[in-house]
Amino acid sequence: MASPSPPAPQSDRMALLKAFDESRTGVRGLVESGASSVPDLFVHPNPYASVPLAPPGVYIPVVDLSLPAPIAAAAATEAARRWGFFHLINHHDVLGVPEAHPARALAAVRAFNELPAADRAAHYGRAVAGGVSYSSNVDLFRSPAASWRDTIQIGFGPQRADPARIPAVCRDEIPEWEAHATAVGRAVLGLLSEGLGLAPAALEETSCLEGKVMVCHYYPACPEPERTMGLVAHTDPGVLTVLAQDAIGGLQVKHTDEEGKSQWVDVKPVPGALVINVGDLLQIMSNDKYTSVEHRVGVRVFWFGDSPEMDF
Repeated sequence: MASPSPPAPQSDRMALLKAFDESRTGVRGLVESGASSVPDLFVHPNPYASVPLAPPGVYIPVVDLSLPAPIAAAAATEAARRWGFFHLINHHDVLGVPEAHPARALAAVRAFNELPAADRAAHYGRAVAGGVSYSSNVDLFRSPAASWRDTIQIGFGPQRADPARIPAVCRDEIPEWEAHATAVGRAVLGLLSEGLGLAPAALEETSCLEGKVMVCHYYPACPEPERTMGLVAHTDPGVLTVLAQDAIGGLQVKHTDEEGKSQWVDVKPVPGALVINVGDLLQIMSNDKYTSVEHRVGVRVFWFGDSPEMDF
């Protein structure tokens, strides 16, 4: 591994950040240019060293939506309390969500990110014009180090994005997936409402389904994955996240066991499953019964991944 470079003066760093942003091609553009190392702007000091990885055999819980409602609600409640994360299975049959989704949306988002640079650049910008934006690192000019990802963000509530602003290559698939993700979110909120001793519609009736944003991350191939991150450790600010993973993975959840020991747990993709996680707002609304926990995304060599996720 290459030795860390000394930090650049702040004025030089800002110039480099502006040059990267003004290229309008994101991290994908760095890969296309033949970058053989991670630029200093993206280097995170010891990004994976703070908390150990969980041993093999430790997984986030699984909630089966096809089980009788009281059993499914109990399982979701326990998972949201102890982990803040769980895999949701058998939602296709229960909710009538076609099994082809969200694979169609994932493929469409990937297709956009693999368009020629000039085609992508036409959409690049930090302003959320018409409810849609495409850029690299929303916090590019504020974070200590940039992360190895590009992102499409689309607002679906309370005001819906202008469909014409969504890139043509994924214009049909993204709203299609949003409708299905909303149905999933409604069902999960119903289970978690019951876990609070409330009627199934209680959380939805407090407007928890009204504010909706879909965030589609794309993590290009990385020449030095040990020196950077796809997403740094964070919690989600909203109520609930419905996450569709591709088959590659990379998501990790920080879990504190009954003995008070914290470790990072790999969230390995499960065919046909979605990942559900509690946001900060739901932790507050539940008076800390449900837990919003830190999670992150690592990067790997020759990794081309894309994961639409929807924050409620």
